[in-house]
Amino acid sequence: MKKTTLSLLALTLAAAFAAQAATPKDTLVIAQSIDDADSFDPAKGFELTSVQAFTNIYQRLVQSNPKDPIKLEPTLATSWQAGKDNRSLTFALRKDAKFASGNPLRPEDVIFSLGRVVKLNLDPSFILTQLGWNKENVDSYLKKVDDDHVEISWSANVSPAYVLSLLSAPVSSIVDEKTVSANAKNGDFGNGWLATHSAGSGPYQIRLAKLHEVLLLTANPTSPAGAPQLKNVMIKNVPEPATRRLLLEQGDADIARNLGADQIAALKGKNDVTTAAYPMASLYYIQFNVGANDVLKNPALWEASRYLFDYQGIATQLLKGQFDVHQTFLPKGFPGALNDTPYQYDPEKAKAILQKAGLTNVTFTLSTSNQPPYLDIAQALQGSFAKGGVKVVIEPGISTEVSTNVKAHKYQATLNAWGADYFDPNTNAASFAYNPEDGSKTIAWRSDWHIPELSKQTLAATAESDPAKRVVLYQAMQREVLKSSPYVIGLQARNLIALRSNLKGYEQGINPDMVYYSQVTK
Repeated sequence: MKKTTLSLLALTLAAAFAAQAATPKDTLVIAQSIDDADSFDPAKGFELTSVQAFTNIYQRLVQSNPKDPIKLEPTLATSWQAGKDNRSLTFALRKDAKFASGNPLRPEDVIFSLGRVVKLNLDPSFILTQLGWNKENVDSYLKKVDDDHVEISWSANVSPAYVLSLLSAPVSSIVDEKTVSANAKNGDFGNGWLATHSAGSGPYQIRLAKLHEVLLLTANPTSPAGAPQLKNVMIKNVPEPATRRLLLEQGDADIARNLGADQIAALKGKNDVTTAAYPMASLYYIQFNVGANDVLKNPALWEASRYLFDYQGIATQLLKGQFDVHQTFLPKGFPGALNDTPYQYDPEKAKAILQKAGLTNVTFTLSTSNQPPYLDIAQALQGSFAKGGVKVVIEPGISTEVSTNVKAHKYQATLNAWGADYFDPNTNAASFAYNPEDGSKTIAWRSDWHIPELSKQTLAATAESDPAKRVVLYQAMQREVLKSSPYVIGLQARNLIALRSNLKGYEQGINPDMVYYSQVTK
């Protein structure tokens, strides 16, 4: 019966589009590529589509203010108190908070939500395992104090302020333990069911999810965040940016996301459409798999590649408006971010570096998403590297396939993007400059880059409680990674979107998950 209801709803909305040549008044329709999403479980989903959905489906104990991300605000918690040893936090929970199921928020839900992330040990779990948690010990660090309070403790040498940042990440979303456990199979903590269902307290809940096709959200009127303005949000998979633009122009979509510069230019001057470029904490970079062969392991190739990335050509000419040149692992706008850009496109210098190292006839395969702007950037890099005597073979694929191969070390190089998980410098340091050698799939691990000393520096920065001293530590790490690492960070993204002019209340912040639909009206 439930499946029939879902299908009828989808058909009804589809019929409304065809009959009206416009979107229903109670439904926000978004056209974007959702090929990247392979799960809507916050313990697994780590892609752009997934984390954007989590902010609208789930809530966390604390979350960043979208207008001032450094400010953490109580969400499902009303207050918190650090322990005397600075190794614990006790949270008071909202007494009126309920999940979409109607079940009240309990300390058990917090304990279950955080514990299952660590026990499942999927991609985002490294965010929480930094606390010294693992599947054997995590239960001992999560304690119910009473019906309204939960204590979270840790063994790692990190400050309470840093722990709060981790608890604001999408992976720390609180799920309804009763609902999830009722749908668990074979000890999976509900992971299979949550891939296409939800059990949160956010303003929306999943009504229908067909991976790589459509995500339909419906209002959760009892959300502690308040009832959303619109009844439904439909996110349709539209792989081609030109088609997204056309759907928006025709009135068949209310928002077209991730457009290119050409689509934005074509929409200029349209009375019923507005365009926006949102700064994003999203970096685009080349990443080498140093374990693939001796050439990719050679620091001379890494250095030469820094002079073969046509930063200005891509940012200001090819993809004007979509990117700023940025070469360090902390995005502009984050505490401690260095905006130094010491590398310029110089193929002759690159040739000299390769020649000195005895590297000739260098060839590597560059895996990347078949979606713009990845493919556009990859093709530009193919041309710029060729002028330095390096042959780049582009291997495009569906985003999920590329990601799976990278995580399995089945690649030579990849052009990828990395978005911040929470608003703290360690969100990127813990991936670009940290490989704990425990299976955590950080970017350093995916590059097969073994960096014990740099990893120690990353841990030391999380232990430092003085904000000014932390900035100094992160800046030193950025300089080290900028000088020699198997990454060539080149660009920081702006998210180009277009909206129908009748939309009001749309909000988007710098972090990839900071996309808010609940206050949108038409």
